[in-house]
Amino acid sequence: MTESPLLNIPSSNQSENQSNSTICPDLEHWWDIVYYIVPKYLNTVCVFGMLGNVLVLFIYSLHKGPLKIAEIYLMNLAVADLVFLVCLPFWAENIANEFNWPFGTFLCSSISASITLNMYTSIYLLVAVSVDRYLTFVHTLNHREIWSKTMTKRICLLIWFFCILLSIPAFMFRTVKDFPQWNITACTMDFPTPWWETAENLVLNVVGFLLPSTAITFLNFSTIRSLRKTARERKALGAKGCKWHKGTKATRLIFTVVLMFLFCWTPHHFFVFLDMLYRREVIKGCFWEEFINFGEQFSFMLATTNSCINPVIYVFVGKYFRQKALQVFSQFIPCGFPLRWASFKEMSSNFKVFPVKSSLT
Repeated sequence: MTESPLLNIPSSNQSENQSNSTICPDLEHWWDIVYYIVPKYLNTVCVFGMLGNVLVLFIYSLHKGPLKIAEIYLMNLAVADLVFLVCLPFWAENIANEFNWPFGTFLCSSISASITLNMYTSIYLLVAVSVDRYLTFVHTLNHREIWSKTMTKRICLLIWFFCILLSIPAFMFRTVKDFPQWNITACTMDFPTPWWETAENLVLNVVGFLLPSTAITFLNFSTIRSLRKTARERKALGAKGCKWHKGTKATRLIFTVVLMFLFCWTPHHFFVFLDMLYRREVIKGCFWEEFINFGEQFSFMLATTNSCINPVIYVFVGKYFRQKALQVFSQFIPCGFPLRWASFKEMSSNFKVFPVKSSLT
């Protein structure tokens, strides 16, 4: 059976949870597909994700203007994603090596903790961004008068500290362990008791996903309702169509943010929950064992995609980020290029997807 709620190794017919009277079918050819596809996918995500998140930090760092509140959260999100993406090639090599860990105990523990840290940090930074957007769109009160950038930075530090605490078990209990029945030395979780493992899975599901995703969903859909209500009121009063159109575009972006986040992470937490049920013998049998084994591999692969697309769905579609990017890159453009650069800037303004007052962009 799998050995970790986040980074996992497959089971075999000698699984401890499997009855001695039942032999599961040999699915070695299916695992060959996993060993071939997953490492290539993780390395691809790493390359594109590194480029995107480095560009985000590059633009925000070199732009001369002050950062907005949401941009402070987005910079921290980019840092968290970069920490995660740096670890992916190690785990890709581990899978390509059929889960035979070649990098030693320290990297086993630290990479596991770093990936777990990203999972927690990312979702709670998204909660913070959702709160900021909720206060911006739903409340007429200008919360920035009382919610200063200094407070925002302190909130980011608090999120990092809280998530580091949640990642400590991954560092403490992750170790390199021999599995003679599989003829491998794997990077795996070695909990002192089965109840530690159950508790870790529950924390992962509840604290790491259920509670923050509920908050994200509530905040974003409250924002959507507010935008739609405002759009209807402006339309009824005969307000200009462009204002209603901006609100509609903002609604679409917020819905995309929520949908893509849930799409990437829900399957992973679903299989973590099934794994916990299997270990407690609530569900049994070869079907569930293999279903969970393969499901955890591909759901983790899907979850990694979120770090790759975050720069796209949170930043690159934002008008203000495009303006910052144009201003930063214009510093490196030769003197004979201004007219073509200006035409590109004019063209980009025709593809605005977020209203002027948006705190996300």
